[in-house]
Amino acid sequence: MKQFQHALVLGKFYPPHLGHHLLIRTAAAASERTTVAVLASSVESIPVASRVSWLTAEHSGDSGVAVLGDIDEHPTDFDDDAIWEAHVAITRSVLSRRAIMDGDPASATVDAVFTSEDYGAELAKRLGAQHVPVDPDRVTHPVSGTAVRADPRGRWQDLAPATRAGLAARIVVVGAESTGTTTLSRALADHYKAPWVPEYGRVHTEEKLAAAKAFTPSVDVDGLVWTVGDFIDVAVRQARAEDEAAHIGPVLVCDNDPWAATVWCERYLGCSYPQVADAVGDRRPALYLLTDHADVPFEQDGWRNGEHLREWMTGLFVSRLTERRVPWVRVTGSRSQRLEQAIDACEDMLVRHFRYADPLG
Repeated sequence: MKQFQHALVLGKFYPPHLGHHLLIRTAAAASERTTVAVLASSVESIPVASRVSWLTAEHSGDSGVAVLGDIDEHPTDFDDDAIWEAHVAITRSVLSRRAIMDGDPASATVDAVFTSEDYGAELAKRLGAQHVPVDPDRVTHPVSGTAVRADPRGRWQDLAPATRAGLAARIVVVGAESTGTTTLSRALADHYKAPWVPEYGRVHTEEKLAAAKAFTPSVDVDGLVWTVGDFIDVAVRQARAEDEAAHIGPVLVCDNDPWAATVWCERYLGCSYPQVADAVGDRRPALYLLTDHADVPFEQDGWRNGEHLREWMTGLFVSRLTERRVPWVRVTGSRSQRLEQAIDACEDMLVRHFRYADPLG
């Protein structure tokens, strides 16, 4: 039997960091059920759904923990009783949602409130619960949400993998065949000392040819029959590789991404298919870089067959990127000029990507 029946952990989690995870695990170890209330405001940059998702992923193995998000637009004034009651009312609503979710509406009350904040004792009193302070002096994890927002790249190790993956600036290089996507993406990864995700489509083509030869030994790459399923597989595998690397550093560089499979589907099948887009979902990197076909000689490496389509493919990428309303930059010129343009675009993006709005005061 644990010490408490139902514990509350409450905060903005803007963003979640190691101190928050210590707090939640301490509560979970002492309580049969732990409700984590993520209370965000509409002025904040990180959606509440993202914070809930990251916390849920990190604490999936902690027994009795449920993470629920809500919006709290009330100001902070610890000397104002009316404001206190407004915050407590939202907290009680979250606790009621947990009880309904558990199928036991009468279990909404809590007998413990775990916090690392000065307001914890008063919050517990208003909820009729015991206050349990956890590392209030931030000795175990000397970190705060304010510190992370001020320097997320410098405080990267203070974040759990799911949060890192969610906050990482994902840079994707796309372009027609033999336009230097691999060269540019690897150069960018080297420049930022960032993980690099290679294009899966090339691997899929090689493996598809090997499989085709089991039926027809003389078949070559021009004889391959492409189907919608191929591009769904490419999108799914590309997404998996990207997500597996996303937590490593604050910058992630990718040679193509899952969405690019929708464009290559148009190239090989003559039209788009919603099934491929559905496999991609609404994934949006921080920046796309489009490698222009001009000034890059076509190199036949035995796997390419689209030299005559390069200009058309560049135009197709321009159209689809524009329609998608995502940040993108077209890079042109020599290899060094393209890298310089790409770095300039990335630096501008990184300033914006890692800038967070102040929470409500």
